[in-house]
Amino acid sequence: MDLKGIILAAGKGTRIYPFSDRFPKPILPIGNKPLMQHQIDLMASIGIKEIIVVIGHLGYEIVRKIGSGKSYGVNINYVEQQATLGIAHAVGSLEKLVHTPFLLFLGDIFFVTDSLASMVTEMEQGKLQCVLATKVEEDIEKIKRNFSVILDKSGFVRRVIEKPQYPLNNLKGCGIYLFDLQIFDAIRRTPRTAMRDEYEITDSIQILIEDGGKVKSLSLIDLDMNLTYPQDLLELNLYEIKRRNCDNILGENVLMAPDVSIKNCVIGNNVHIKEGVSLMNCVVFDGVVVERGKSFSQSIITQDRVI
Repeated sequence: MDLKGIILAAGKGTRIYPFSDRFPKPILPIGNKPLMQHQIDLMASIGIKEIIVVIGHLGYEIVRKIGSGKSYGVNINYVEQQATLGIAHAVGSLEKLVHTPFLLFLGDIFFVTDSLASMVTEMEQGKLQCVLATKVEEDIEKIKRNFSVILDKSGFVRRVIEKPQYPLNNLKGCGIYLFDLQIFDAIRRTPRTAMRDEYEITDSIQILIEDGGKVKSLSLIDLDMNLTYPQDLLELNLYEIKRRNCDNILGENVLMAPDVSIKNCVIGNNVHIKEGVSLMNCVVFDGVVVERGKSFSQSIITQDRVI
């Protein structure tokens, strides 16, 4: 199947302040790779070569960091979203640019999965209009922040419920969607919500279902985390150290004095750590100089502040 990739990366991310002043969430580092690079690598792993990235807040920083996509083996085109009116609005604005089924990622979510290709297989074999990546979620609060997926007796998706206050089950949508082109018909008829004054993609999916579209879900996500607050960035980096089964993750051109102590840390590129420094469970951004004698724990260190 010929597939295009779409990554939505236009949000302001105000809850992750102070990072939001300088860094769009999709380029914040996780294991010394921008979050978006992890997503691009996932798309490339199933053969996607063409990716559209929708940008908005500080979009030029995303373009500068990610570039053309050549170094990742893909070609990236950037489209600026003029108004942030929800996921369905953003996707609908791309209709003239998309002529094949497409894989949609939300650009502020970190995913771990080794089964992404099964979504494509499921769509082809079942002649489906949509496949949703899901996770059996034991934390009900996380379902409330995302969307729940209700199946019928045949295993097809019957309902999708955006941010349910009272989830009916523990099947959670994770922000990865595989659509064929019929979703654009549904998006055109998607009403603006009263609660958030946006066009929700879950409403579009429900319209697609009611039109007779075949939608399935696959529980193939091992981990997903919305990068929402500063502590999420720290948690994801510490998770990445554990996932790689290493003591620390060090970038390129890291200069450390002989008596430096670092434990369970992600150290960025071109970092200088001077004498007597002790770091535990920390993330250090690119280009930081950690002055002698400093000691930090459970901290994110950028060039201009410690969080």
